[in-house]
Amino acid sequence: MNINKHSRLIILGSGPAGYTASIYAARANLNPILITGLIQGGQLTTTNEVDNWPSAYNGILGPDLMNNFLKHSKRFGTEILNDNITDVDLNSKPFQLIGEYNNKYTCEALIISTGASFKKLGLKSEEKFFGKGISNCATCDGFFYKGKDVTVVGGGNTAIEEAIYLSNICKSVTLIHRHDKFKAEPIILEKFFKKVSSGIIKIKLFCTINDIHGNDSNISSLDIFNAQLNQLETIKTDALFIAIGHQPNTSIFKNKIEMSENYLLTKKFNDEFATMTSINGVFAAGDVQDSIYRQAITSAASGCMAAIDAIKWLEYEGK
Repeated sequence: MNINKHSRLIILGSGPAGYTASIYAARANLNPILITGLIQGGQLTTTNEVDNWPSAYNGILGPDLMNNFLKHSKRFGTEILNDNITDVDLNSKPFQLIGEYNNKYTCEALIISTGASFKKLGLKSEEKFFGKGISNCATCDGFFYKGKDVTVVGGGNTAIEEAIYLSNICKSVTLIHRHDKFKAEPIILEKFFKKVSSGIIKIKLFCTINDIHGNDSNISSLDIFNAQLNQLETIKTDALFIAIGHQPNTSIFKNKIEMSENYLLTKKFNDEFATMTSINGVFAAGDVQDSIYRQAITSAASGCMAAIDAIKWLEYEGK
């Protein structure tokens, strides 16, 4: 049975930004609808330990943190729907949203907090072997490679954390990085280099992956190119964990909302509403509009801002 629903405010996305926006909107008696997207809870559901969330002084697992967000949102009466929006019409009011199975939603105000997705290497063999030794989530899939030789590609927080996590369960970990400098936080790098010193993690710098080889069930080796040595090398591996960054989930808004490098632009369109996009009544929060900070706490904060802006805008518009 198709869904056909209307709400004064709809929130797209169920990460820290979306859930926080829903809490503020629900407390303002807007009776918001939150549409979760493909992965309820967003990126943090694939994160092992979150060690920088204020008040969680002993650290907290990503899935546990997002479950707390969910419970908090439900406490104030947010209607949470497990759907994924595939198309939008923002040319007229109310805004129209189309979900899976042709579900239809309309709203007077919209908060976009659809987050970001993992970037890909862009290799044909990557698509061929995804799920057959290639993964974006060590905490999800690392267990399957316990006691085996694995590889991580990337140089930021996620890649370093994945390598550390895998080093505790795998026989060996090789980290491939195209530069010689890492973008990860110093406290994480300190843990990482202790593992390197112990020999469990090996580093290959100035390297990129050219191709991936394997059979019908799993990958077996990688062709990597060392730009410093101008040399091609093949290394054996049982798994490849890709952690080379993220890209905002904004494809359905292309040519409908103004963007810069696929990030939704805000603030410049309206001095009074800092989170408003180029469309009057459409607001953005979290990783869809943040190419710099990309932290759980900054996403949550921007969700709060977007909700407050939406509440005020609806009041001013008499909606």
